[in-house]
Amino acid sequence: MADAQTKIQHLTWRAGFGPRAADLKRLRNSGLNEFQQRFFKASAGTPSFLEALSNPVEEGSMEDVFPKKRQVTEQERKDRKQVHFEAIKKLNRLWLAEMINSDAQLREKMAFFWHDHFACRTGNALHLQQYLHILRTNALGKFSDLLVAVSKSAAMINYLNSNLNKKGKPNENFAREVMELFSIGKGNYTEDDVKEAARAFTGWTTDYEGRFIFKAEQHDAGSKKFLGHTGNFSGDDILQLLLKEKNTARFIVEKIYRYFVNEITDDKRVNQLTDTFYTSGYDIGKLMYSIFSSEWFFRPEHIGSRIKSPIELWVGINRQLPMQFSDPDAAFGFQRVLGQVLFQPPNVAGWPSGNAWIDSSSLMFRLRLPLVLSAGTSIDVSSKPDDDIQMGKKDQPVRGMRATIQWAAYFNVFKDAGSKELPALLNRFLLQTSTGPSETILEKYSKNDSREAFLSSRSLLLMQCPEYQYC
Repeated sequence: MADAQTKIQHLTWRAGFGPRAADLKRLRNSGLNEFQQRFFKASAGTPSFLEALSNPVEEGSMEDVFPKKRQVTEQERKDRKQVHFEAIKKLNRLWLAEMINSDAQLREKMAFFWHDHFACRTGNALHLQQYLHILRTNALGKFSDLLVAVSKSAAMINYLNSNLNKKGKPNENFAREVMELFSIGKGNYTEDDVKEAARAFTGWTTDYEGRFIFKAEQHDAGSKKFLGHTGNFSGDDILQLLLKEKNTARFIVEKIYRYFVNEITDDKRVNQLTDTFYTSGYDIGKLMYSIFSSEWFFRPEHIGSRIKSPIELWVGINRQLPMQFSDPDAAFGFQRVLGQVLFQPPNVAGWPSGNAWIDSSSLMFRLRLPLVLSAGTSIDVSSKPDDDIQMGKKDQPVRGMRATIQWAAYFNVFKDAGSKELPALLNRFLLQTSTGPSETILEKYSKNDSREAFLSSRSLLLMQCPEYQYC
C-alpha cells in the first residue's frame, strides 16, 4: 500500500501537472485528506480571461479595421494572418504559465482534458481565446453547459462547418462529431440520426467577434426523427436529447477513467461512476471528486502507470525545475518537436495516448530533454511546419534559445535534508513508479564535488530515465 506522500504526488500528477519543488516539504508533512481538501478548494474560483489579442472591432468600425474582401490586398491578408498566428502563440504561453504556476491545478488539468475531448483548430485568435475561456470556466461545472457552450462557440462552428449548414443543403460534419466524439459515442446512433440532427443544426453561425447567431431563414423547421423521438427539433433540442441518453454519461465517464485513472477500464467502477454522473445532472466536479477521493484511485496498479503526454512532461519539468527562457517562443518550439502543440490537435478526434506517445525518435528526445534544458548553452530547436495553422509559412527554428534553471531555489528545498537521505528523497519526489534506475548507475554518474553538484546531477539523471516518463 502506498504511503501518504506517494498518494499525494499521484493526485498532483493525475489531477494536475505534478508537484512543485517548493511544495516538497508540505507533500512530506501533509495528510492525504488535508491535502485533498486544499487541492480541490484551490480550483473552486472563476478563472481570469486569458487575452492574447484584443478585439479590434472595439477600437473602430468593422469597415475601418477589416475592410471588405475586395479591398484587402494580398499583403494585408498575410499581415492579418500573421497577427493571429503570433497571438495564438501568445495564448499558448499564457495557458502554459497557468498550468505551471497556478494553484488551480485541477481546473487547468480538466480544461486540458476538455481541450483534447472537444478538439478544435482555428487560425482566429479571437475565437480561440473565447473557446479556451469556455473550457476553463466550465471545466468543473455541468457537462451539459460545457457541451452547449462549445457547440455554439465560433471556433467549433467554423472548424466543423456549422456555418455552412443551411436548409436544403445540410452539412453533417458537426452533427456526426458531436455524437461520435463529444457525447454518445459510436454504436449508439444511426446514419439517419446524423442526417436528422444536421437538419436541426441548420442556421447556426457566428459573427466575426465570435457571438453566436441563429439565422431562422436558414433553419429547417420541419419535423425530424432523432434517437426514437419525433418533433420540430432545433439544435438545442438535439443536444438535450443526447444528454438524456445515459450512454452519453457512460461515454464521458469511460474517457475520463482512461485518462485520469487507468487505460484499462474497470466496468464495475465505470458503471458506478456513470450512475453518479448521470443522476447528478452531469456534474463534472462531483464526478472528479468521487474519483480523486476514493480509496481505489490510489491503488498501486494505478500509480505510475500512465505515460505523460508531451504537455504533461513539459509542464511537469517546469514545475519541478523552475526555469526561464531567453526566447518567449521556446516552449512553442519544444511542443512541435515533442509532438503536441496546444490548440493544434492532429484532427477532430484529438491526440493519441499511452504508448502512442513513444516511438524511437520521440523517446530519445524526451529522455534528453532535461539535459538539453539544463545545458545553459544556446539551443537550436527545429520542427515540422503545420500548414493548417501556418498557412504555408514555414516555422523558423528557435535559434540561440537559452534555458536558465533556478537552481538556487531548487537547492533551498532540500537544505534540511541530510546527505544520506538525499538519494531516496530525490527518487520519491521525481519518480512515481515502484521501481527506478539502477542505484549503481546513478552513483556512477552523479557528481559529488559538492552538495549542489550532487543535487543537480542526480535530479537530471532521474529525469532522464525511462521511469520519469510515467506518472
